[in-house]
Amino acid sequence: MKKTLALALAVVMCLSMLIGCGNNNSGNTNGGNTGSGNQTDGGNTGGDATASDMRVDVFYYDFSDVYISTVRASLDQQLDAIGIKPNNWDAAGSQPTQSDQVNTAITAGSDLLIVNIVETSTSDPAKDIVEAARKADIPVIFFNREVADNDVINSYEKCAFVGTNAPDAGHMQGEMIGNYVLANYDAIDLNGDGKISYVMFKGQEANAEAEARTQFGVEDADKVLTAAGKPALEYYDASAATKYLVDTAGKWSAQAANDYMVTLLGSYNKDNNNMIELIICNNDGMATGAISALQNVGYNNGEGTTIIPVFGVDATDDAKALIKQGNMTGSIKQDAVGMASTILTLVKNAQSGAALMDNTSSYTVDEGVAKIRVPYGVYDASSED
Repeated sequence: MKKTLALALAVVMCLSMLIGCGNNNSGNTNGGNTGSGNQTDGGNTGGDATASDMRVDVFYYDFSDVYISTVRASLDQQLDAIGIKPNNWDAAGSQPTQSDQVNTAITAGSDLLIVNIVETSTSDPAKDIVEAARKADIPVIFFNREVADNDVINSYEKCAFVGTNAPDAGHMQGEMIGNYVLANYDAIDLNGDGKISYVMFKGQEANAEAEARTQFGVEDADKVLTAAGKPALEYYDASAATKYLVDTAGKWSAQAANDYMVTLLGSYNKDNNNMIELIICNNDGMATGAISALQNVGYNNGEGTTIIPVFGVDATDDAKALIKQGNMTGSIKQDAVGMASTILTLVKNAQSGAALMDNTSSYTVDEGVAKIRVPYGVYDASSED
């Protein structure tokens, strides 16, 4: 009897140990909120890849950003294909929240930090994240929102950046605007005064992408126009100290542009003979918000209605649909899938123990700094999806 009882107890103990081991997987954490802000896992898209024990934490500046949501969906899918279920963190536009999330993930045993930094006007938060990663000997990949070369990327050998070359979007948008306005000048000049009145919606102050798009989107359009003997674009409010309207929340949001545009249309309209004739936006979210306001008063509703040219950046699905419908004029494509696949290359390097920037010879890499540039492209009514 004693032998039988001892054998039964041994079986129970073995089963308990097996169950305990089965629940101890540091590579994948469930959804839930284990720190400040929101955390979700990347889900499982049903791939056949063998599960990895590598814990990857991805920190997004704001889940509500349409472009960033597209990057997140693509990165989740691509990571799942190699057996990694990422822990996704939403800072909701708060740098203190994101910094707390990073520290929580490091404490929980993260093997790789992938960071879409919130604060871009100072390098301090990115520097703090790099220092925390260095102490834990964890690689860190920044993406999308530019961080400093020497203070951040070059300060740690296990640090890299994946993003775009900020001025390119502004230059490409400006050239596209200039050529379109030149080809359609009389139709755009609603009050027939020989000049084109515009408004610029800026996503965020001191953000490298926003600064470049705001500057070159107008400057390069003016170069095209003046070279052809046309006047430069005129900001709708000649007395304004700054020639743009900024999303004060820094969210590049459709709501911010919509609110501005609704207010503007109360004073700047065809009845007052001062209609804003061109709308330039730093991203497609703001472009769609501006178009919604226009549509509410009868513009940009398709064939038979007056179309106010609206230009954005990102070529999101919503923007592409509006462009195909003829309600939006053009966008500069920021390749979300390309951004995710480039990040994935670095993830695979970290997973295999290779140097972070190995296997990147086919990419455009800055000289002297571990920064990979994903190219932009033009998207208009003639573009293929």
